[in-house]
Amino acid sequence: MAVDTAPPAAAPHPTVTTGSKPTPRWRNRESLTAWLFILPSLIGFLIFTAGPVVAAGVISLLDWNLFSAPKWAGLRNFARLGPDPTFWSALGNTAYFTLVSVPLTILVSLALALLLNQGLKRVAVFRSLLLLPYATITVAVAFVWIWLYIPHDGLVNAVLGRLGIDGPQWLISDNWAMPALILMSVWKSFGFGMVVFLAGLQAIPQQLYEAARVDGTSTWQRFRNITLPMLSPALFFVIVTSIIGSFQVFDQALIMTNGGPGTRTTTLVMYIYRTGFENYDQGYAAAQSLVLFAFIVLITAAQFTMQRKLVHYDN
Repeated sequence: MAVDTAPPAAAPHPTVTTGSKPTPRWRNRESLTAWLFILPSLIGFLIFTAGPVVAAGVISLLDWNLFSAPKWAGLRNFARLGPDPTFWSALGNTAYFTLVSVPLTILVSLALALLLNQGLKRVAVFRSLLLLPYATITVAVAFVWIWLYIPHDGLVNAVLGRLGIDGPQWLISDNWAMPALILMSVWKSFGFGMVVFLAGLQAIPQQLYEAARVDGTSTWQRFRNITLPMLSPALFFVIVTSIIGSFQVFDQALIMTNGGPGTRTTTLVMYIYRTGFENYDQGYAAAQSLVLFAFIVLITAAQFTMQRKLVHYDN
C-alpha cells in the first residue's frame, strides 16, 4: 500500500476585510451642523472685525485724505502721535472715564443684583425695569440726560437745590463735564452687569450659606468667603467687557458735550472720528485706532493673566 508523503497543502490565508474608510470628522453630520451655525458669525467677524483691523493696519502706513490717491507714509503717522497734545489729552480723558465709571458700574450692578436675589415679590418686573436703560438707544438716553443737566431748570439741579446745594453748570463746566458723562454712563450700563451677577448669584448652592449660618458666620463673612469667590467668574467677565466698552466711549460724549468744554471730554474714539472724518486724515486716524486696539489687547491680556489667581472656578 503506497503512502502519500506529499506535504499537506497550505491553508489559504484568511482574507482580512478592512471595512469602509472612516468618515472624516469634518463630514460628520454633527460637525457639519455646528459649522453651519458658526458660519454666519464667522463671516461677520471676518468682514466687520478682522477685515477692518487689517485694513486699518494698511491705511496707517499711508497718507490718504479719501479724495486723492493714497501715498506711502511708512511709520510717519505713528511718529506724529508723540508730539500731539490732543491725542494724549484724549487718552487721559478715556483712562479717567474708565477708572471711575467701571468700578461705579460694577458696584451699582452688584448691589442691585444682591437686592433682587433676596426673594423679592415681582422680581421679574423689577429686573425688567432696571434693565430698561441698558436696552435703550444711547442717543435717546443722552438727549434725556441733557435735559436733566440743564443748569437752572434741570431735574438734577432742582433736586440738589431742595437739599441746599447749588448745582454746577454740568456739561459746560471744566470740572463737572466728565463726571456728568460718567454718571449718565453708569445709569445706562448697570443693567447688563446686574443681570450677569444675578445669574451668578442664583447658581451658588444654598447649602454653602446654610452651613455657614450653622457655624455662626456674619453676613459680611458669608459675602466675603462664599459670595465673592463663587461670583468671581461673573465678576471677571463683567470687568473685562466693561473696560473694553469704556475705552470705546463715543456716543454720549459726542452728543452731550461734543468733546468740550475745550477738550475736557474728548475721548480717544471721538478724536479718531474727528481725525478721519472731519479732517480727512485717514492714515493718522488709522494709526490712532491701532494704538487704541493695542491698549485694549494689553489690558485684556493682563486681566486674563491675573484671573488665574483671582478667579475661582468650581470644578
